[in-house]
Formats: sequence, C-alpha cells, structure tokens
Amino acid sequence: MNLNILLPFEIFAQKTDVLCIVAETPEGAFGLLPNRLDCIAALEPGILTYQTEADGEVFVAVDEGVLVKSGADVQISVRHAHGGTDLKTLRTSVEAEFLTLDENEKELRSVTIKLETGFLRRFTEFQHER
Repeated sequence: MNLNILLPFEIFAQKTDVLCIVAETPEGAFGLLPNRLDCIAALEPGILTYQTEADGEVFVAVDEGVLVKSGADVQISVRHAHGGTDLKTLRTSVEAEFLTLDENEKELRSVTIKLETGFLRRFTEFQHER
C-alpha cells in the first residue's frame, strides 16, 4: 500500500510498500491490509501504527482526522502528527507539544478577549454619542 499522512500545511509522511496499518476510530481500532476493500473512517486522537519492511513498525501520534483507502492508496488527513519507533519517546514529544499548544491557546484566548472588550467599549461609546 501507499500511505500519505497529510497535515493542514504540509505532508507529514509518504511511504510506499506499507504492509499493514492500524488506526483508531470512535468505534475502536481496525487494521488495513493491502487487499482490504476501499473505505473511509473518522479517526480519533491516538496512535496510528504502520509497518514496512524497510522501517519495521512505526508509531505516529495523530490528532482527529480522516482516513481514506482507495485501491492501494491510503490518505490520512489530521491536524497534528508526531512519529517515532519508540512509544516512550513519542509520548514525551506529544506531551511537550500539547503543553506548547495549551500555552498558545491561552495567549490566543487572551488576545481575543482584549479585542472583544475593546470592540464592546467602542460600540458603547458610539451608542452614547448618538
């Protein structure tokens, strides 16, 4: 199989000769082998596993997304992905990434609140001037 893992602004991985893929959906984990029928599945955050002869077993931590299998091609589109061959190292990098995302989200919320407050203040001043 040919595997493409796509992020919003880049291609995370392109692999050929993939022997099997295991993905997690809201209904549970399922596996893909080369002769499996075409399918589409919603993915939930978790560990995606694929295996090639060259790389062996590879783990990819993924955010929610979509998997599409069409013939020998498997397209996976997710918001975030981190790869590795060691689950312990992968866990450490994912935890660090989530902490960074949490800090960025806090900053974004703070800026949004300031913008909304400024807008409301100006709108109130405008209403009083009329």
